[in-house]
Amino acid sequence: MRAARLIKMVLLLQSRPAMTAAELARELEVSERTVTRDAQALSEAGVPVYAERGRAGGYRLVGGYRTRLTGLARGEAEALFLSGVPGALREMGLEDTASAARLKVSAALLPSLRDAPRTAAQRFHLDAPAWFQEPEPPPLLPSLAEAVWDDLRVTARYRRGEDEVCRTLEPYGLVLKAGVWYLCARVTTTPAGPADPATTPGAFRTYRIDRFSAVEPLPDRFVRDDLFDLPGFWADQAERFARSILRAEVVLRLSPTGVRRLPYAVDPVAARDALAGAEAEESAGGWVTAVLRVESEDVAHTQLTALGPEAEVLSPESLRRRLAEDAARLAELYRR
Repeated sequence: MRAARLIKMVLLLQSRPAMTAAELARELEVSERTVTRDAQALSEAGVPVYAERGRAGGYRLVGGYRTRLTGLARGEAEALFLSGVPGALREMGLEDTASAARLKVSAALLPSLRDAPRTAAQRFHLDAPAWFQEPEPPPLLPSLAEAVWDDLRVTARYRRGEDEVCRTLEPYGLVLKAGVWYLCARVTTTPAGPADPATTPGAFRTYRIDRFSAVEPLPDRFVRDDLFDLPGFWADQAERFARSILRAEVVLRLSPTGVRRLPYAVDPVAARDALAGAEAEESAGGWVTAVLRVESEDVAHTQLTALGPEAEVLSPESLRRRLAEDAARLAELYRR
Protein backbone atom coordinates (compact mmCIF):
# COMPACT_ATOMS: atom_id res chain seq x y z
CA MET A 1 0.00 0.00 0.00
CA ARG A 2 2.75 2.48 0.96
CA ALA A 3 4.84 1.63 -2.13
CA ALA A 4 1.88 2.40 -4.38
CA ARG A 5 1.31 5.67 -2.54
CA LEU A 6 4.97 6.70 -2.93
CA ILE A 7 4.83 6.00 -6.65
CA LYS A 8 1.64 8.02 -6.95
CA MET A 9 3.28 10.91 -5.06
CA VAL A 10 6.22 10.93 -7.49
CA LEU A 11 3.86 10.89 -10.48
CA LEU A 12 1.82 13.73 -9.02
CA LEU A 13 4.92 15.87 -8.55
CA GLN A 14 6.16 14.93 -12.00
CA SER A 15 2.91 16.06 -13.62
CA ARG A 16 2.83 19.48 -11.90
CA PRO A 17 5.44 22.17 -11.17
CA ALA A 18 4.78 22.00 -7.39
CA MET A 19 2.16 20.90 -4.88
CA THR A 20 1.46 21.91 -1.31
CA ALA A 21 1.31 19.35 1.48
CA ALA A 22 -2.45 19.89 1.71
CA GLU A 23 -2.90 19.20 -2.02
CA LEU A 24 -0.83 16.03 -1.83
CA ALA A 25 -2.67 14.89 1.29
CA ARG A 26 -6.01 15.37 -0.49
CA GLU A 27 -4.87 13.49 -3.62
CA LEU A 28 -3.30 10.65 -1.65
CA GLU A 29 -6.07 10.54 0.97
CA VAL A 30 -3.62 10.73 3.88
CA SER A 31 -2.63 13.32 6.48
CA GLU A 32 -0.11 16.10 5.86
CA ARG A 33 2.15 14.44 8.45
CA THR A 34 2.17 11.29 6.30
CA VAL A 35 3.02 13.41 3.24
CA THR A 36 6.03 14.80 5.10
CA ARG A 37 7.23 11.31 6.04
CA ASP A 38 6.70 10.03 2.49
CA ALA A 39 8.65 12.94 1.01
CA GLN A 40 11.53 12.22 3.36
CA ALA A 41 11.44 8.51 2.43
CA LEU A 42 11.57 9.38 -1.28
CA SER A 43 14.49 11.73 -0.72
CA GLU A 44 16.40 9.04 1.18
CA ALA A 45 15.72 6.63 -1.70
CA GLY A 46 17.35 9.00 -4.18
CA VAL A 47 14.29 10.75 -5.58
CA PRO A 48 15.09 14.50 -5.52
CA VAL A 49 12.01 15.79 -3.71
CA TYR A 50 12.59 19.38 -2.58
CA ALA A 51 10.51 20.96 0.18
CA GLU A 52 9.94 24.73 0.01
CA ARG A 53 8.87 26.18 3.33
CA GLY A 54 6.57 29.12 3.92
CA ARG A 55 2.99 30.04 3.10
CA ALA A 56 3.53 29.58 -0.65
CA GLY A 57 5.79 26.57 -0.19
CA GLY A 58 5.27 22.96 -1.08
CA TYR A 59 7.00 20.05 -2.74
CA ARG A 60 8.56 19.73 -6.18
CA LEU A 61 11.03 17.56 -8.05
CA VAL A 62 14.47 19.05 -8.61
CA GLY A 63 16.25 19.33 -11.95
CA GLY A 64 13.52 18.02 -14.22
CA TYR A 65 13.64 14.57 -12.62
CA ARG A 66 11.43 12.06 -14.44
CA THR A 67 10.59 8.56 -13.33
CA ARG A 68 10.13 5.72 -15.81
CA LEU A 69 7.31 4.22 -13.76
CA THR A 70 4.71 5.32 -16.30
CA GLY A 71 3.91 1.98 -17.94
CA LEU A 72 0.21 1.17 -17.81
CA ALA A 73 -0.96 -2.12 -16.35
CA ARG A 74 -3.66 -3.90 -18.37
CA GLY A 75 -6.43 -2.95 -15.95
CA GLU A 76 -5.29 0.68 -15.96
CA ALA A 77 -5.17 0.80 -19.76
CA GLU A 78 -8.68 -0.65 -20.02
CA ALA A 79 -10.06 1.69 -17.38
CA LEU A 80 -8.47 4.67 -19.13
CA PHE A 81 -10.88 4.28 -22.04
CA LEU A 82 -13.77 4.67 -19.57
CA SER A 83 -12.38 7.77 -17.89
CA GLY A 84 -15.07 9.94 -19.48
CA VAL A 85 -17.76 8.23 -17.41
CA PRO A 86 -16.62 8.78 -13.81
CA GLY A 87 -19.94 7.76 -12.30
CA ALA A 88 -19.86 4.41 -14.09
CA LEU A 89 -16.26 3.81 -13.03
CA ARG A 90 -17.14 4.53 -9.42
CA GLU A 91 -20.12 2.16 -9.46
CA MET A 92 -18.02 -0.64 -11.00
CA GLY A 93 -15.27 -0.16 -8.41
CA LEU A 94 -12.69 1.04 -10.97
CA GLU A 95 -12.28 4.65 -9.90
CA ASP A 96 -8.84 4.16 -8.30
CA THR A 97 -7.57 2.14 -11.28
CA ALA A 98 -8.63 4.82 -13.74
CA SER A 99 -7.12 7.54 -11.56
CA ALA A 100 -3.75 5.76 -11.55
CA ALA A 101 -3.91 5.36 -15.33
CA ARG A 102 -4.69 9.04 -15.93
CA LEU A 103 -1.89 10.03 -13.59
CA LYS A 104 0.63 7.88 -15.45
CA VAL A 105 -0.44 9.33 -18.79
CA SER A 106 -0.19 12.87 -17.41
CA ALA A 107 3.30 12.18 -16.07
CA ALA A 108 4.43 10.90 -19.47
CA LEU A 109 3.22 13.98 -21.35
CA LEU A 110 5.44 16.84 -22.34
CA PRO A 111 5.25 19.78 -19.90
CA SER A 112 3.40 21.86 -22.49
CA LEU A 113 0.66 19.19 -22.70
CA ARG A 114 0.17 18.36 -19.05
CA ASP A 115 -2.94 20.50 -18.74
CA ALA A 116 -4.67 18.48 -21.48
CA PRO A 117 -6.61 16.19 -19.07
CA ARG A 118 -7.86 19.20 -17.11
CA THR A 119 -8.88 21.20 -20.16
CA ALA A 120 -10.68 18.20 -21.65
CA ALA A 121 -12.55 17.58 -18.39
CA GLN A 122 -13.64 21.22 -18.39
CA ARG A 123 -15.13 20.85 -21.84
CA PHE A 124 -16.88 17.47 -21.76
CA HIS A 125 -18.77 15.56 -19.09
CA LEU A 126 -21.13 12.62 -19.53
CA ASP A 127 -24.08 12.43 -17.14
CA ALA A 128 -25.77 9.14 -18.00
CA PRO A 129 -28.82 8.91 -15.69
CA ALA A 130 -32.11 10.49 -16.66
CA TRP A 131 -33.39 13.70 -15.07
CA PHE A 132 -35.21 13.66 -11.72
CA GLN A 133 -33.80 10.26 -10.78
CA GLU A 134 -31.34 9.22 -8.11
CA PRO A 135 -30.36 5.73 -9.28
CA GLU A 136 -28.81 3.42 -6.71
CA PRO A 137 -25.94 1.34 -8.12
CA PRO A 138 -26.80 -2.38 -7.84
CA PRO A 139 -24.85 -3.91 -4.93
CA LEU A 140 -23.67 -6.84 -7.07
CA LEU A 141 -22.34 -4.60 -9.87
CA PRO A 142 -18.68 -4.59 -8.67
CA SER A 143 -18.63 -8.41 -8.52
CA LEU A 144 -20.06 -8.70 -12.02
CA ALA A 145 -17.70 -6.00 -13.32
CA GLU A 146 -14.72 -7.94 -11.96
CA ALA A 147 -15.98 -11.11 -13.63
CA VAL A 148 -16.43 -9.25 -16.93
CA TRP A 149 -12.87 -7.86 -16.82
CA ASP A 150 -11.33 -11.24 -15.87
CA ASP A 151 -13.50 -13.42 -18.16
CA LEU A 152 -14.71 -15.48 -15.20
CA ARG A 153 -17.81 -17.66 -15.35
CA VAL A 154 -20.35 -16.97 -12.62
CA THR A 155 -23.31 -18.75 -11.10
CA ALA A 156 -26.09 -16.28 -10.52
CA ARG A 157 -29.58 -16.17 -9.05
CA TYR A 158 -31.92 -13.87 -10.98
CA ARG A 159 -35.45 -12.67 -10.23
CA ARG A 160 -37.73 -13.31 -13.20
CA GLY A 161 -41.26 -12.19 -12.42
CA GLU A 162 -42.43 -14.01 -9.29
CA ASP A 163 -39.77 -16.71 -9.64
CA GLU A 164 -36.04 -16.87 -9.06
CA VAL A 165 -33.85 -18.84 -11.46
CA CYS A 166 -30.25 -19.99 -11.25
CA ARG A 167 -27.90 -19.73 -14.21
CA THR A 168 -24.27 -20.28 -15.06
CA LEU A 169 -23.23 -17.33 -17.20
CA GLU A 170 -20.28 -16.13 -19.21
CA PRO A 171 -20.42 -12.36 -18.57
CA TYR A 172 -19.34 -10.59 -21.77
CA GLY A 173 -20.12 -6.94 -21.11
CA LEU A 174 -21.89 -4.25 -19.11
CA VAL A 175 -24.21 -1.57 -20.47
CA LEU A 176 -25.41 1.56 -18.65
CA LYS A 177 -28.69 2.75 -20.18
CA ALA A 178 -30.49 5.79 -18.71
CA GLY A 179 -29.08 5.07 -15.25
CA VAL A 180 -29.89 1.33 -15.34
CA TRP A 181 -27.12 -1.30 -15.52
CA TYR A 182 -27.45 -4.38 -17.75
CA LEU A 183 -25.30 -7.47 -18.17
CA CYS A 184 -24.86 -9.07 -21.60
CA ALA A 185 -23.93 -12.70 -21.03
CA ARG A 186 -23.88 -16.10 -22.68
CA VAL A 187 -25.87 -18.82 -20.92
CA THR A 188 -24.14 -22.15 -20.38
CA THR A 189 -25.85 -24.42 -17.82
CA THR A 190 -27.51 -24.28 -14.43
CA PRO A 191 -25.55 -25.72 -11.48
CA ALA A 192 -28.06 -28.55 -11.16
CA GLY A 193 -27.72 -29.76 -14.75
CA PRO A 194 -28.88 -28.71 -18.23
CA ALA A 195 -30.09 -25.19 -18.84
CA ASP A 196 -33.75 -24.33 -18.54
CA PRO A 197 -35.54 -25.48 -21.73
CA ALA A 198 -36.66 -21.88 -22.24
CA THR A 199 -33.03 -20.77 -22.34
CA THR A 200 -30.90 -22.12 -25.18
CA PRO A 201 -27.35 -22.96 -24.02
CA GLY A 202 -24.85 -20.80 -25.83
CA ALA A 203 -27.35 -18.00 -26.44
CA PHE A 204 -26.56 -14.42 -25.50
CA ARG A 205 -29.07 -12.75 -23.21
CA THR A 206 -29.48 -9.41 -21.43
CA TYR A 207 -30.12 -9.13 -17.69
CA ARG A 208 -30.96 -6.16 -15.48
CA ILE A 209 -28.29 -6.21 -12.80
CA ASP A 210 -30.58 -4.90 -10.07
CA ARG A 211 -32.56 -8.15 -10.42
CA PHE A 212 -29.63 -10.37 -9.46
CA SER A 213 -29.96 -11.65 -5.90
CA ALA A 214 -26.65 -13.56 -5.76
CA VAL A 215 -23.50 -13.83 -7.86
CA GLU A 216 -20.63 -16.25 -7.26
CA PRO A 217 -17.54 -16.14 -9.53
CA LEU A 218 -16.23 -19.55 -10.60
CA PRO A 219 -12.50 -20.34 -10.73
CA ASP A 220 -12.43 -21.19 -14.43
CA ARG A 221 -12.18 -18.62 -17.20
CA PHE A 222 -14.09 -18.78 -20.46
CA VAL A 223 -12.77 -18.14 -23.95
CA ARG A 224 -14.43 -15.12 -25.52
CA ASP A 225 -16.05 -15.31 -28.90
CA ASP A 226 -13.97 -12.86 -30.94
CA LEU A 227 -16.97 -12.18 -33.18
CA PHE A 228 -19.09 -10.86 -30.31
CA ASP A 229 -19.65 -7.11 -30.71
CA LEU A 230 -21.09 -5.54 -27.56
CA PRO A 231 -22.31 -2.24 -29.11
CA GLY A 232 -23.86 -4.09 -32.04
CA PHE A 233 -25.47 -6.70 -29.78
CA TRP A 234 -26.94 -4.02 -27.53
CA ALA A 235 -28.29 -1.98 -30.44
CA ASP A 236 -29.97 -5.08 -31.87
CA GLN A 237 -31.44 -6.08 -28.48
CA ALA A 238 -32.69 -2.55 -27.80
CA GLU A 239 -34.45 -2.36 -31.16
CA ARG A 240 -35.99 -5.81 -30.72
CA PHE A 241 -37.30 -4.83 -27.31
CA ALA A 242 -38.74 -1.59 -28.65
CA ARG A 243 -40.54 -3.47 -31.41
CA SER A 244 -41.76 -6.24 -29.09
CA ILE A 245 -43.81 -3.86 -26.93
CA LEU A 246 -45.51 -2.16 -29.90
CA ARG A 247 -48.62 -4.34 -30.06
CA ALA A 248 -51.29 -1.92 -31.36
CA GLU A 249 -51.66 0.25 -34.46
CA VAL A 250 -52.90 3.78 -35.03
CA VAL A 251 -53.70 5.26 -38.43
CA LEU A 252 -53.13 9.01 -38.49
CA ARG A 253 -52.65 12.00 -40.73
CA LEU A 254 -49.59 14.17 -40.20
CA SER A 255 -48.85 17.69 -41.32
CA PRO A 256 -45.27 18.52 -42.41
CA THR A 257 -44.70 19.85 -38.90
CA GLY A 258 -46.20 16.66 -37.47
CA VAL A 259 -43.80 14.59 -39.56
CA ARG A 260 -40.86 16.46 -38.08
CA ARG A 261 -42.16 16.19 -34.51
CA LEU A 262 -43.28 12.55 -34.58
CA PRO A 263 -39.86 11.03 -33.65
CA TYR A 264 -39.77 13.26 -30.55
CA ALA A 265 -43.30 12.37 -29.44
CA VAL A 266 -43.33 8.58 -29.86
CA ASP A 267 -40.86 5.70 -29.85
CA PRO A 268 -38.14 6.52 -32.43
CA VAL A 269 -38.24 3.00 -33.91
CA ALA A 270 -42.02 3.20 -34.34
CA ALA A 271 -41.73 6.68 -35.85
CA ARG A 272 -39.08 5.55 -38.32
CA ASP A 273 -41.20 2.60 -39.45
CA ALA A 274 -44.34 4.75 -39.74
CA LEU A 275 -42.70 7.48 -41.79
CA ALA A 276 -40.96 4.94 -44.02
CA GLY A 277 -44.38 3.62 -45.08
CA ALA A 278 -46.25 6.94 -45.08
CA GLU A 279 -48.29 7.86 -48.14
CA ALA A 280 -48.57 11.44 -49.34
CA GLU A 281 -52.10 12.80 -49.82
CA GLU A 282 -53.17 14.27 -53.12
CA SER A 283 -54.51 17.41 -51.48
CA ALA A 284 -52.18 20.38 -51.04
CA GLY A 285 -50.39 21.07 -47.81
CA GLY A 286 -47.96 18.17 -47.63
CA TRP A 287 -50.02 16.01 -45.28
CA VAL A 288 -49.30 12.26 -45.19
CA THR A 289 -51.13 9.20 -43.87
CA ALA A 290 -49.15 6.72 -41.79
CA VAL A 291 -49.65 3.59 -39.71
CA LEU A 292 -48.00 3.96 -36.32
CA ARG A 293 -47.32 1.00 -34.03
CA VAL A 294 -47.87 1.83 -30.36
CA GLU A 295 -47.62 0.09 -27.02
CA SER A 296 -51.30 0.64 -26.17
CA GLU A 297 -54.12 3.06 -26.79
CA ASP A 298 -53.48 4.76 -23.45
CA VAL A 299 -49.82 5.32 -24.31
CA ALA A 300 -50.74 6.56 -27.80
CA HIS A 301 -53.25 8.99 -26.28
CA THR A 302 -50.52 10.52 -24.08
CA GLN A 303 -47.92 10.64 -26.84
CA LEU A 304 -50.07 11.97 -29.67
CA THR A 305 -51.55 14.71 -27.49
CA ALA A 306 -48.14 16.38 -27.73
CA LEU A 307 -48.59 16.81 -31.51
CA GLY A 308 -51.76 18.88 -31.08
CA PRO A 309 -53.32 19.97 -34.38
CA GLU A 310 -50.35 18.61 -36.38
CA ALA A 311 -51.80 15.08 -36.24
CA GLU A 312 -55.27 13.64 -36.80
CA VAL A 313 -56.09 10.10 -35.66
CA LEU A 314 -58.23 8.22 -38.19
CA SER A 315 -58.43 4.94 -36.27
CA PRO A 316 -59.11 3.37 -33.90
CA GLU A 317 -62.33 5.27 -33.41
CA SER A 318 -62.07 5.10 -29.62
CA LEU A 319 -58.73 6.96 -29.65
CA ARG A 320 -60.04 9.51 -32.15
CA ARG A 321 -63.02 10.13 -29.85
CA ARG A 322 -60.78 10.63 -26.80
CA LEU A 323 -58.59 13.17 -28.58
CA ALA A 324 -61.68 14.99 -29.93
CA GLU A 325 -63.03 15.24 -26.36
CA ASP A 326 -59.68 16.59 -25.19
CA ALA A 327 -59.72 19.20 -27.95
CA ALA A 328 -63.28 20.26 -27.05
CA ARG A 329 -62.38 20.60 -23.36
CA LEU A 330 -59.27 22.59 -24.23
CA ALA A 331 -61.23 24.92 -26.52
CA GLU A 332 -63.83 25.47 -23.80
CA LEU A 333 -61.12 26.14 -21.23
CA TYR A 334 -59.54 28.88 -23.34
CA ARG A 335 -62.87 30.27 -24.44
CA ARG A 336 -63.62 31.10 -20.80
